[in-house]
Amino acid sequence: MISKEAIVKEIEKLPPHLLEEVADYIDFIKYKEKKNKNFEIDDITLASEESLAKDWLRPEEDEAWKDL
Repeated sequence: MISKEAIVKEIEKLPPHLLEEVADYIDFIKYKEKKNKNFEIDDITLASEESLAKDWLRPEEDEAWKDL
């Protein structure tokens, strides 16, 4: 495994015009990691939506939530 210090040294060797590309790639990696973490939650939410909607669409539910 490469160390953080080794990566920093490599970045320091880069010409300035490539630093923006490195920053973009770091942003992409962070986005991808966040998306992967949220994927499982979104999957569960979408999978349960149809079965829960049967209860949500009942008149009793509308009555219970009307004051909120």
